[in-house]
Amino acid sequence: MAVELRPDVTLTATGSGAVVLDERSGRYFQLNRTGLHILRSLLDGRTAEEIAAELSERYPVTTAQVHTDIDALRDSLRTAGLVSG
Repeated sequence: MAVELRPDVTLTATGSGAVVLDERSGRYFQLNRTGLHILRSLLDGRTAEEIAAELSERYPVTTAQVHTDIDALRDSLRTAGLVSG
């Protein structure tokens, strides 16, 4: 399922990943490069299965572990109110 940043959330890439600003609360969240890649992929409409397959080919980690990490990141972003979908 594709996700969308909420209208009052700003995503800014940095040298080491990204910073996500919740403009409602003024809270910042930090993503590493892999987290940024996952978030951008989800925002582009890619499925968790597609992202997990890509990352498990790139890094020495199983598809199942990457899928678990993707779900955890998506759930954390939803819980923080940064994304919908």
